[in-house]
Amino acid sequence: MSRSAIPRDVREFLDDYPNNEDDETQSTNLEFYSNQRRCRPDHMLIDDIHESWKGDWAKLEYKHGFIQWLYGTRFPIREHGMNFASQPLQIHEITAMKKDPEVMGRVLQSYCMMLEFYGMKLDSPETGLLSRVMPESRYADRYRNLVRSSHNYLRISRILKCLSELGLEHLNAGFLLHVLNEQSEHGELNTSGLKSSMDRWWAHCIRNEEEREWLGGTIKKVRADTNFIFSRRCMREP
Repeated sequence: MSRSAIPRDVREFLDDYPNNEDDETQSTNLEFYSNQRRCRPDHMLIDDIHESWKGDWAKLEYKHGFIQWLYGTRFPIREHGMNFASQPLQIHEITAMKKDPEVMGRVLQSYCMMLEFYGMKLDSPETGLLSRVMPESRYADRYRNLVRSSHNYLRISRILKCLSELGLEHLNAGFLLHVLNEQSEHGELNTSGLKSSMDRWWAHCIRNEEEREWLGGTIKKVRADTNFIFSRRCMREP
C-alpha cells in the first residue's frame, strides 16, 4: 500500500505526531495507570476495573459512553478519540509509565482482558504469540461478536497504537499473525469488514519499518494466493 493510501491518523502515528507538543501539566493517564485516579462515571480505579470487569462482556460491549472514556484512559494514545474528555497521552507520561513495572503490568493486564473479550489469550508476553480461549463455545461466541460488532475495529486500532507508544509493539505483530492464521487456516474472522480494518489500519500500526513491511507482505500473500495457507507453523517470533 502506498503511503498516501494509509489513513491519515495512522500516518500521523507513524510520523510520531510531529505537531504534538508535550503538556507537562496533564498527567491523567499516568495517574490512572498508577492506580491514583478514578475513572468516570463509575469512579473506579484501574485495579478495580481489572478485578470486577473481567468476563463482563455485555458491559464491555454496550456501555458506550463509559467505554469511550475507559478506552481513552486504559489505552491512551497521543490523539483525541471519540470522547474529548479523555486526555491524549503526553510524552512525559510515556517516559514515566515505561519506567514503572507496576504500571506496565497493568497495561499488559488491560491488553489481556481485551484479548479475552475478543476470544483470544496471550500465550507469551515475550513474543506476543496468541491462541484461542477455550472451550470452543467460548471463543466461538467471542469471535461472532467481534465479526458482528464493527465498532470494535476502531478500538483495536487504538489498542495497537497504545501498545506501540508504551514499548510493547512486539505484541501487535502477535495479534496480527493470530488473526491472519485464523483467516487463512480456519476461515475465522474472515469478513470483508474485518479484513479491511486489518489491512488498512491494524497492519500499519507498527513503527518498526522492517516488521511492518514483513507483516504487510505476508498479509498480501495470503490475500492474493488462495492456495497458500498461513498456518501457525509459518509464524516467526514477532
